[in-house]
This record gives sequence, structure tokens and C-alpha cells, in this order.
Amino acid sequence: MRVARAVNNLIEAFERLPGIGPKTAARLTYYLLHVPQGELDRFAGALSALKKDTVECSRCHNIAENDPCDICSDPGRDKTMICVVEQPLDVVALERGNGYRGGYHVLHGVIDPLHNIGPDEIRIRELLVRLRTFDSAAGFGEVKEVILALNPNMEGEATCMYILRQVKSQDAKVKVTRLAHGLPVGADIEYADDVTLSRALEGRREY
Repeated sequence: MRVARAVNNLIEAFERLPGIGPKTAARLTYYLLHVPQGELDRFAGALSALKKDTVECSRCHNIAENDPCDICSDPGRDKTMICVVEQPLDVVALERGNGYRGGYHVLHGVIDPLHNIGPDEIRIRELLVRLRTFDSAAGFGEVKEVILALNPNMEGEATCMYILRQVKSQDAKVKVTRLAHGLPVGADIEYADDVTLSRALEGRREY
């Protein structure tokens, strides 16, 4: 049986998304066929605006509407602390708990030699520049602590070790801490509940 070209094109588009296989892609496509056209138009509009109406913050590299983002431009945040995370979703998870009031730095990945991702492919260099920069007028202060909030898996640990070596070789005065292992080993930060994340932050240890 020949599938309509528009249907097949959307199935193939869904299949390119992470975690979506052929069956799920087909189910989503045929579900959308029964959605009113107005809802489809809103859905298409949201997709179209996703890249056009967002920017990457030039300071912390989180995804936001403005540059600098609301967190970096908030005078009430503690500029002496930087929490290093893998992805923007991790910022969302940590902010849900309302227990952390410092700044962030989003790496957009981790060191993963199996997939040819080295230190130069993620935002480690930009982190080191932030640690060297002192400009209170621009919102940069003296950083006293770097919190490594990467996922507790092999790639996350390797990235933490690399960052630790780079920070210590650059400035021994900066304290480097790691989230407490109240966060289950192998679990992703974005899926952790608020209480677990808060306790992990409170119980962080020097790395």
C-alpha cells in the first residue's frame, strides 16, 4: 500500500527526532491527521518560532529570549558561583527547586570520545574565560566556586575531571565542587525530582 507523500514526509521527520522510532513516528503522524487545522497551524507556528524567537546567552550559553538571559542579568543572583550543566534542560530542572541562586554555564554536551566529542566541541573554553574575567559593570564578578552538576555517568565524570584539571591549572583559588550522590548514579538531572536536586546541591562536596 502506498502512503501519501505528505504523511510519509512527516513520519520521516519524526523519526529523525531522538527517541522516536518508526512506529511512534507513524502514530504521531496519524494522530495529527485528526487534529483540527487551527491546532495544526498553531503547532506549526510554534515550531517555526522555536529558532527565530530564541537566542543563546553569550554569558552562560543557556537558551533564552534575550541576551544576556534573565538569570545572568538578575542583580539578585550570586555572581561568585557558577553551576556547570550539560544541557539547558538541566537549568530548568535546577531552577524548579528554587534552592540555587547563583549563575549557570551550559556546556551543550559532554566529552564523549566514542562519538568524537572532545573538549573543543563543547563550551569548556568559554567557562574558563568567564573564570578569568572580572567586570562587575557587565555582570561578571570574581568567581569563588564552580559547581559541577553533570550527570553521574562515565561521560559526565570524564568531563568533570577535565574541567577540574583546567580550573586548578588556571586558578587554585576557585573551589570546585560536585553534586552529592543523593542523585542516583546513571540518572539524568532533568528527570530528578526537586527534593533530590535540592539535597544534591546542599550536600555538594569539593572535587
